[in-house]
Amino acid sequence: MIHYKEKELGNGLKLVVNQDKMTELVAVNLLYKVGSKDEQENHTGFAHLFEHLMFSGSTNYNDFDTLINSLGGESNAFTNNDFTNFYITVPKIYLNTVLDIEKDRMRNLLIDENHLSVQKKVVTEEFKQRYLNQPYGDLYKEIRELTYKVHPYKWQTIGKDISHIEGASLDIVRQFYDTYYQPNNVILSISGNVETEKVIETVEEMFSFSSNNPIIKRNYLQEPLQNENREKTIYRDVPSNLIVITFPMCERKNKDYYVYDLISDILSNGKSSRLYNNLVVEKKKFTAIDAVVSGDDDKGMFMILGKYADDTDIKEGEKLIWQELENLINNPSSEKEFMKVKNKNISTTTFNNIKILDKAMNLAYYYHLDMLENINKDKDNYKQVTINDITTLAKRTFFEGKHNTLYYLAQK
Repeated sequence: MIHYKEKELGNGLKLVVNQDKMTELVAVNLLYKVGSKDEQENHTGFAHLFEHLMFSGSTNYNDFDTLINSLGGESNAFTNNDFTNFYITVPKIYLNTVLDIEKDRMRNLLIDENHLSVQKKVVTEEFKQRYLNQPYGDLYKEIRELTYKVHPYKWQTIGKDISHIEGASLDIVRQFYDTYYQPNNVILSISGNVETEKVIETVEEMFSFSSNNPIIKRNYLQEPLQNENREKTIYRDVPSNLIVITFPMCERKNKDYYVYDLISDILSNGKSSRLYNNLVVEKKKFTAIDAVVSGDDDKGMFMILGKYADDTDIKEGEKLIWQELENLINNPSSEKEFMKVKNKNISTTTFNNIKILDKAMNLAYYYHLDMLENINKDKDNYKQVTINDITTLAKRTFFEGKHNTLYYLAQK
């Protein structure tokens, strides 16, 4: 059981604190509720750009990384479709210093032509190295563009086009900061050997400043119900052919998410899973195959990704995948198979809440979902899933007429 106390400040900042007396460290996590879905289609990649800009310096702290390292700490960040997350772990005696740094980044980030130019070069170079000049680098770009037609999930967090960051003006970048990097759009979570009430008091003293932009309007379009099959074939300079099949699935907060997650585990979690054992080990038609749930805030996608063995016919391999999906419906899990998958999932959920950094991250994430109590209840949500739930949802999901197929093939 993870004990915590939550508090919302007058300016909208949400705080959650977990006391852990078993460590001399403290983890500080700030989740800003801004991801790639909050961008305009002609100005994408900004959330990810700010993941970098937030480390470039503020009025009172010019060299962020050097300072954190001098405190014996570690820090990093990540961006996804729904939010941007910053985290730091330091000895607990430096908690107030870290909070002051985060306050300064939130109020006084240095956004000028020089800092923007430096970080634009960093991001565009990352775009080229990871997404343009690497085998399978544009795979998820193609998947998203095929799966989504109106929702902003149709572009990656790195951005839809490299020119959007290259051409980003200082005024537009500042406007993005003033809109989203405000107290009313952040969740601050702290886990470690701290006195809860004292931490709450300190945060109230430091962060009780007004938001520059108190109202955030999120007017992006929701993806309509898919009632057609879509497919696309592309050729790239890659070593192996690959197939991706995606199916629409529910949002993370939906109770069906837990069923989808267990379906993905039955299909591909471990060497005894159905797809791996049957198609990689026994039939040797694929060298790797995986089933993945996106787990997005809005309705997401269930993905099957398979890398073909060299002598496998494309259509033959695709047919075998569909046979496994049909088999999941027609030949439900045995109690032994189901409990193995369920127990493995419950164990993973438990282990993911042991370290203070994991707890700080998870507290912020569940708070973001408005499901803070689920940090202690998610194990029960998985326990409540039945074999019949698996079969029913699989039957509702895996059928012709509402899926997308990407053939990502090696150039001959």
